[in-house]
Amino acid sequence: MSKQLKLGIFGFGVVGQGLHDIISSQDFNIEIVKIAIKNPEKTRKLKQDLFTTNHDEILDNPEINTIIELIDDAEVAYTIVKKALINGKNVVSANKKMIANHLIELVDLQAKHGASLLYEGAVCGSIPIIRNLEEYYDNEFLAAISGIFNGSSNYILSKIFNENQDYNVALKEAQDLGFAETDPIMDVGGYDPKFKLAIATAHAYGLFINPTEILNIGIQNINENDIQYAKEKGLKIKLIPNAQKVNESEVVTFVLPKFIKPDNFLYNVENEYNGVIVQAGFADKQFFFGKGAGGHPTGSAVLSDITALRHEYKYEYKKYHQKIGLKHTKNVKINIYLRYNDEQLLEKIGIENISERYSRKDYKYVIGQVSIESLLQNKSLLESKEVFVIHKEE
Repeated sequence: MSKQLKLGIFGFGVVGQGLHDIISSQDFNIEIVKIAIKNPEKTRKLKQDLFTTNHDEILDNPEINTIIELIDDAEVAYTIVKKALINGKNVVSANKKMIANHLIELVDLQAKHGASLLYEGAVCGSIPIIRNLEEYYDNEFLAAISGIFNGSSNYILSKIFNENQDYNVALKEAQDLGFAETDPIMDVGGYDPKFKLAIATAHAYGLFINPTEILNIGIQNINENDIQYAKEKGLKIKLIPNAQKVNESEVVTFVLPKFIKPDNFLYNVENEYNGVIVQAGFADKQFFFGKGAGGHPTGSAVLSDITALRHEYKYEYKKYHQKIGLKHTKNVKINIYLRYNDEQLLEKIGIENISERYSRKDYKYVIGQVSIESLLQNKSLLESKEVFVIHKEE
């Protein structure tokens, strides 16, 4: 008989309800003891005595051996997860912002208190990328990891390129379907994929990077000129997080819109789906594909972590503990397409080796090289509505 898991769940939104649906669908030998919610007045189908607004009622309950954290507030999530680990309770979380911002501390807490924190559902929904980085690629040299990590922005771009929708129309549709929040900047601004990239980089390279050190530029300023340019070249635009080894000792990370060619795996990844490309030294290039948003896909990843805890599974962070000497760098130059209206911007960001330039009254762009460090330092200028940046591979 497998060990019974007794769960205390924090949050009963889309993912929490999806997880409950999955657990209720068959006998997993899992009991949901209590669910913490924010709004007790909201009508719910489950019995009222299953819910509580008192976090300590779950965290201090000795009967509950596993904490499931599925709330939106990253700082409240951090408080919950930290106390649970200190209490020796295993934790499953889907909060990418909380994990990315506090990962080093959370790794130390696990070791100190003998608990396990798993978070497959925090990165790319139903795609088991963290487990693969931990197990399959644990001793593998990785040249790069990149992909589509955010279903909301990908849904919007798919509607723009496949159905000729206006950005605002596509955004509203994504919001109506629950793929994007009322304030969508976390998704369309590239923050969500940045947090996911920080987590993936910790497992791929053993590098724990503060998310503030990772460049993220989103798709919120895309306009018809950028779209037309891409279509004329037979390209699509996707929002792509990228971690890449640039030499024997350095790794660069960034999140940027990118021109995608038809022969790229990501070209046909549409709507709320995610895709991850791992470029390995020995296993070569491999592609992972699946839904990156929605209650049931993410809930399935959470359930996978829950059942793994039954076998006392823990992330080993082998590459981190090996201390192989890799460092994070921003001193890397990339090719970009830059739409702008102020000529001084070109000088401020230090764009060079310009290979293409176009200018008319309502549309100016250049294609040239610029450093990641310069883009990060001038990020506020690049977020102006008149500016749009796209990564363009050579």
